[in-house]
Amino acid sequence: MLKLAERMSRAKPSAIMLVADKAKKLKAAGRDIISFSIGVPNFLPGAHVYAAAREALEHDSGQYGSNRGPDALLDAFLKHLKEGGFDGYERKHLAVGIGAKQVLFNLMYALLNEGDEILIPTPYWTSYVDIADILGAKITLLPCPAEQNYKLTPAQLEAAIKPTTRLLLFNNPSNPTGMVYTPDEVKALADVLVRHPLWVLSDDIYNRMIFDGLPYAHLVKARPELRDRVVLIDSISKTYGMPGWRGGLIAGPESVAQAMVTLNSNHITNLPEVVAAAATAAFDGPQDIPREKCADFSRRRDEVMSALSAIPGVRCPRPQGAFYAFPDISVAFGKKHGTSAIANDVDFCNVLLDAKGVACVPGSAFGEPLAIRISYTCKPAELTEGLKRLQGFFAELK
Repeated sequence: MLKLAERMSRAKPSAIMLVADKAKKLKAAGRDIISFSIGVPNFLPGAHVYAAAREALEHDSGQYGSNRGPDALLDAFLKHLKEGGFDGYERKHLAVGIGAKQVLFNLMYALLNEGDEILIPTPYWTSYVDIADILGAKITLLPCPAEQNYKLTPAQLEAAIKPTTRLLLFNNPSNPTGMVYTPDEVKALADVLVRHPLWVLSDDIYNRMIFDGLPYAHLVKARPELRDRVVLIDSISKTYGMPGWRGGLIAGPESVAQAMVTLNSNHITNLPEVVAAAATAAFDGPQDIPREKCADFSRRRDEVMSALSAIPGVRCPRPQGAFYAFPDISVAFGKKHGTSAIANDVDFCNVLLDAKGVACVPGSAFGEPLAIRISYTCKPAELTEGLKRLQGFFAELK
């Protein structure tokens, strides 16, 4: 029998989607399921976005578009960047993709040779490691446990960088932890990076979901000389409630942007015209919905933290961005719920789902097996009920 390419032996389905699919099947079978599993913002963009999409459909050219992205979208993204404190970028520094995930795949494909080393702070978003594995990169994980608030330290970064290190993947605010680096913390990491010649992929897709009045700190703003080797990754998915529209963008060195354009010319060709029009309207139009949703998620964060703090033995560094909490639930290991034993995070999530109908993602999917990820984007009543069920589950452990 003919075989698949060897690299497919390293490809794995998304652990997050496996949990989400199981929850959907149980719900379809009639179970009362509350899902804290998938990172979907669960709000829709403003009317101006849909109006722009309809206008694009009514005047559809039916032609191929630009491999880099249409000028209107690039200019809207430049405006978005400038509002975030990033000046000096031009169209030649930008490129689009079918969502941030495809953008990330292309960037790693363009920057990493097989066997090159990539540094990934842990916990990490699952696709970072999955993509690096597929591409045959050498992955070095930098453990950032709850004791250090799930954040990378300058000393840790300095010790990890070797002459063979090619790339650092940096995510702020973080998925899965919701942690946000302070300006001083970002500056300290940037001070390390300026001394070492490596690429940095900065996953910034939650950059407008920051709570508690914290400013948005960035490596490029902390040390502008890093601009020649830092690539900013952004998306319409989280900020604008448009995950299914699949619009991702990058800003970075001209050579990297051009590499993305070349890769686009060989597979996606262009972002669909209607998606580009909707994304343009999202970046360029009113920002009231993102601001309102950020405030709403902040309130939900408070509810989650209040519920978790009432569970003996559970600890969770306080998230200040995105819409996730990442509690250490290892106090449950070695215990039973009814007749079901809990030895690890996977057992915990399976037993919780079966017993209480609450779906969470095991922390091991993100490289931290002591924790689970809670996405608090569901309806308010479901969030309250799900947290109540979680508390009840812990109270019933023996």
